Amino acid sequence: MDRRLPQSAAVATGEPAESGGGFRSAHLLRRLWAYRWFGLALAVAAGVAAWQASRALIGPAVVVDVVRRGDLIQTVVASGHVETPYRVEIGSQITGTVEEVLVEEGQTVAKGQPLILLDNRELRAALVQAQGAVAQAEARLRQMQELVLPAAREALTQTQAVLLNAQQSHDRTVELARTGSATRAALDEAVRALNVARTQARSAELQVFTASPGGSDAIMAQAQLDQARANLETASSRLGYATISAPRDGILISRAVERGTVAQPGKALLVLAPRGETQLVIQLDERNLGLVAPGQPALASADAFPNERMEAVLVYINPGIDIARAAVEVKLRVAEPPAYLRQDMTVSVDIETARRSRTLVVPARSVRDAVSPAPWVMRLRQGRASRQPVRLGLRGASNIEILDGVAEGDELVPANSGVVTGQRIRAVRP
Repeated sequence: MDRRLPQSAAVATGEPAESGGGFRSAHLLRRLWAYRWFGLALAVAAGVAAWQASRALIGPAVVVDVVRRGDLIQTVVASGHVETPYRVEIGSQITGTVEEVLVEEGQTVAKGQPLILLDNRELRAALVQAQGAVAQAEARLRQMQELVLPAAREALTQTQAVLLNAQQSHDRTVELARTGSATRAALDEAVRALNVARTQARSAELQVFTASPGGSDAIMAQAQLDQARANLETASSRLGYATISAPRDGILISRAVERGTVAQPGKALLVLAPRGETQLVIQLDERNLGLVAPGQPALASADAFPNERMEAVLVYINPGIDIARAAVEVKLRVAEPPAYLRQDMTVSVDIETARRSRTLVVPARSVRDAVSPAPWVMRLRQGRASRQPVRLGLRGASNIEILDGVAEGDELVPANSGVVTGQRIRAVRP
């Protein structure tokens, strides 16, 4: 048997002969490449195991909150609307048909400015009639003063002369009758003539008295004149009612009238917001009632202009509670209302109820059970989280005052970090 056959076979096939060590290395590389994904998985698993081991030893990295000193403002937040202290409902004092509406809703008006015109034809006719009655009464009074009274005085003078003559004739007849020179019939005639003269004189005196100032005829004539003037004033006023004017400066915030509307007393046609003081009316949760008091400052913003701020002062707290909403009405005065502010505009208000300077404050997220009787924080001690009871003070929008339990510089673990009591962590300050 020929022992050189394998070499000859190798030559016959055309493949070069390889050394034994090189063949094994190539074979190993091919096997490693075939299992490359398995090896990668083993490497990842080893890395995770190492990371978990280091995490168990030194703890996870957690962003902590540091107790610091700072100023803290406690506020109460509520929403409401803008309004004036009162509003004026403008209506008609008489019944009439609206002839013209001179203003629009939202328009600024001045005191005395005409707003609505009513049909005034009948009112003008009544005014002319009243003016005629006044002229007639004035003429009657002048007639009393210029004609009746002088005529009565002339008549009185004549009757007094007749009375004097009758008196003298009577006296002579009485003297003649005593001597027997005059008859009884002559004496009776003299007595009768004297009585008639006295009656006429008395009547003339009464006519002069009644026609004189203070007399009944003069008083009646003056009363008729006064009544006619009163009727004229009424007619003039009613004619004035046909033009409905603004009672004061302000803004018309509502209009419920058009041409042809029948205006009636007691029916509001326009609503006027008088110019002047501006108030913010809010509904405050009754749970915050003990925190607010008149005189407290506030910052407000209109929902339509959220980036604008206006200063206000609390001026009124309603003594009653709205039981349906568990809220109390609070009013704030705006000393300098901005130009964009409108009636009934929705506003948000932050009322400053208290303030602290240079006090210990922590973010609200680090306080656990803040509304319970026993609030606490998770403080970092020697790399581990530990429970620490605290006593709270003022509560701001994002920070809370700590009165007792922690010191300045202490590191607190936020409640949303997922850390449990006793766990080791690595603190990362913000």
